[in-house]
Amino acid sequence: MAGRLNRMGHRGELIAEFAGTAVLILFGAGVVAQVVAGELGDHDSIAWAWGIGVMLGVYVAGRTTGAHLNPAVTLGFALFRGFPWRKVLPYVVAQTAGAFLAALIVRWNYTELLAMADPGHTIKTQIVFSTLPGNGTLPVGLWGGLRDQIIGTAILLFVIFALSDTANMAPSANMGPFVIGLLIVGIGMSFGADAGYAINPARDFGPRLASFLTGYGGAWRDQYGDLYFWVPIVGPLIGGVIGAGLYQACIARYLPQGEDRDTVKPSD
Repeated sequence: MAGRLNRMGHRGELIAEFAGTAVLILFGAGVVAQVVAGELGDHDSIAWAWGIGVMLGVYVAGRTTGAHLNPAVTLGFALFRGFPWRKVLPYVVAQTAGAFLAALIVRWNYTELLAMADPGHTIKTQIVFSTLPGNGTLPVGLWGGLRDQIIGTAILLFVIFALSDTANMAPSANMGPFVIGLLIVGIGMSFGADAGYAINPARDFGPRLASFLTGYGGAWRDQYGDLYFWVPIVGPLIGGVIGAGLYQACIARYLPQGEDRDTVKPSD
């Protein structure tokens, strides 16, 4: 009986990560499609909609899993907060699958606008689904994109660790998603130019795969022809570990001891 309950609980966690990440992408990829293909809105509307998408995704999955919604977050909590390693890969798969399905929905919904704006399905609208160095237009290359993703995700994890640490000044549970949404808006407005602030391997790879399967033959490469798809995967994983590790080394170790910490992980 206990084993069956554990299996059901684990299944529920994966469904929550899938659904929360899907909500994130529906808002995020949706707003980029509206701006790029429909010419409605601008960079600020993109930053705000991504932040809202993350906030709502966290509200969807938060009670069940703590709402990682990002392989870099899952890895950080496994390394530094005791999240079970056996759950890391299933969470990553669920997150990526949720992002993939949501991107397919956005692709389908904006079929006419994407065809009008970019009949050849090129780099011009590829950015709706996945990131590019310099957002496809600015003079940033592959290695600049990697640098940006490491820095951006380090900031993300450093602050998430602070926001989830009850020994620090963590917001109350119902306000946590709102503040994390503001964090994403801030990163988008401050670190969005060099590489589109993917800061999440699932957010980039799932939609990139969806776009490739629906007509974007150049989805794996950047505007220079270089294989770029690995940058928003490797960069965030490295940056996430750096950011989480810096928080633990520079902040957490000096906080008052003996207080319960919110590890943002479901029970084993």
